[in-house]
Order: sequence, then C-alpha cells, then structure tokens
Amino acid sequence: MKKFINSVDAMLAESLDGFAAAHADIVALGPERKFVRRRSVNANKVALVSGGGSGHEPLHAGFVGTGMLDAACPGQIFTSPTPDQIVEAAAAVGGRAGVLFIAKNYAGDCMNFEMAAELFAGAAATVVTNDDVAVEKSTHSTGRRGVAGTLVVEKIVGAAAENGMDLKSCAQLGSEVNARTRSIGVALTSCTVPAAGTPTFALGADEMEMGVGIHGEPGRKRVALASADAIAEQMLGAILADGDGLSGEVLLLVNGFGGTPAIELYLMYNAARRILEQRGLGIARSLVGSYVTSLEMAGCSITLTQLDDRLTALWDDPVHTAALRW
Repeated sequence: MKKFINSVDAMLAESLDGFAAAHADIVALGPERKFVRRRSVNANKVALVSGGGSGHEPLHAGFVGTGMLDAACPGQIFTSPTPDQIVEAAAAVGGRAGVLFIAKNYAGDCMNFEMAAELFAGAAATVVTNDDVAVEKSTHSTGRRGVAGTLVVEKIVGAAAENGMDLKSCAQLGSEVNARTRSIGVALTSCTVPAAGTPTFALGADEMEMGVGIHGEPGRKRVALASADAIAEQMLGAILADGDGLSGEVLLLVNGFGGTPAIELYLMYNAARRILEQRGLGIARSLVGSYVTSLEMAGCSITLTQLDDRLTALWDDPVHTAALRW
C-alpha cells in the first residue's frame, strides 16, 4: 500500500485539519472534529446536515457553504458518522426554521441519522437518497444505494433553503429531486482502505465491475473491458430503462471515483452526450469531475436528473463551497 499517510488512526483527523485550514474562509471544525460547519451560520433558514463515511471526498464536507450544506459529519473511512456527531452538528447550525437531514441509503447511515433525528431537540425532517439503479440490494443497504445523485439533492435543496423555503417544503423537494435522479457506476480498479492495507476486490486486466458501489460493493455483473462508447451505452441503457425512464431535459453528471483523470471523464461525458442526444434527451446542465469518490478507485459514474424550469433555476443559484462554486 502506497499512500500519503502518517498513521492509519490519525489519517482522518489530519485530513480534516488540513481541509479546515485550507478553506478557513468557508468552514470551521466542530469540537473534537465531529463535524464541519459553515464559518457563518444563518439561524433564520432551514439548515441542511448531511454526512457519511470518509473516503468519498469532496462529499460531504466539500459541499458545506453558501447554497448547499450547513454542516457535514465525517465518519471514519467508509463508516457512518455516529448519532452524537449528527445531533451536535444539527444543534450547532439549526435555528428556528429547523434542520433537514440528508442521508444516503446505507444501513449505518440510515440507522444513525434516524436516531439523531429522534434525539435532536428541534424541528427536523429527513431525506434519504437512493439513486443507484445498479442493484436493488447490496451488502450495505436495503434497496437502492445513495450515490452521486446525493450531490444533486444537496445543491438544489440547498438553494431552496437559502431562498427561505420552509422545512416541510425542503423535505418534499429533496424527495422529488431524488425520485427524478438515477445513477450507475463502473470500476476499472479497486481501492484500498488504509486500515485493510489490501485492495477491496480484484479485477483482471481485461475486466470491469458494472454497477459498482462507492465502497467497492459488487454491482450488476463483472464484464469484459470495452470501449468508452460501449461502456457509456451500457450505463445509460441501465439508467434509461429504469422505471418510467426520463424525458425532456436533464442534468448530466459524470463523476470520477478518485483514480480517473479529467481527460477520461470528459471523454466519457462526450460519449454520454452523443447517446442522450440520439435518444432525444436534451442536456440542460452538466457537471464533470471527481465529486463522490471511492478513495483511489479508477472508474466513474453517470447521473441523470430530469429537470424542469424550477429545478434548473435552483441548480443555477449561486453556490460557494470548497468543491463547488458558481
């Protein structure tokens, strides 16, 4: 295992210290590094609190700031944050308007966010993201996993909260955006969790994992490595065949898993763009980059969100975070 590391036990703490120092104009660390919060808290708006296992950076701490999250709770690598972390984060940023918890559909995240919502003294609601079309069940979740579509929910609902939307409406909006969003990922290599020291899974030189989860969970099937166009066709075929499908204009997010260079991500975006246009879908908005990663895994995910004028306007609203800003 080759990583920039001093010790496994101190890795998260040292990374959080570096993150907070690098972005001190935007964020601050909570006591004992239990959460990352906005530097300036607005007690008059609905506060968005999310979090999850570390190793997916910039998710979630990188999305704390104006127009997105008010606080994020980092668990250990690929491990859910604890209920006390979540409650303390909510207490630090929540005000009269209440707190909206955003959790990905993994067993630990759902259980701990549910406990936190029960323990939190103020008004609270919860949105659970489950945009992954790859599998109905995995080793970590019951039903679909919450993956890169979580970013879309956080951005759109974050803009609505910034504009004064109330708690109930923010929760309804989050559920609506989640229902409009579908994702699937593909891995070319595994990642190595520092505490384990060895790759999570093994792929042959001519293999890829179609439908991989962001913790390295197995997906739909292990298949032969193919051209970028063929991979994009498989991924979009799964997304567009899901449920009632998508129509009209969409947001297209091509997300890297941490070990894929930008030149390949933009190539995959171009492949996806051509396929969508051939199928009569318009790309109203785009985002390309490594936003929901899996340590150093090589691979990517594709996310589509069906937009309308209201959601597009909220996506376009200003955002200022460490990882996303316009």
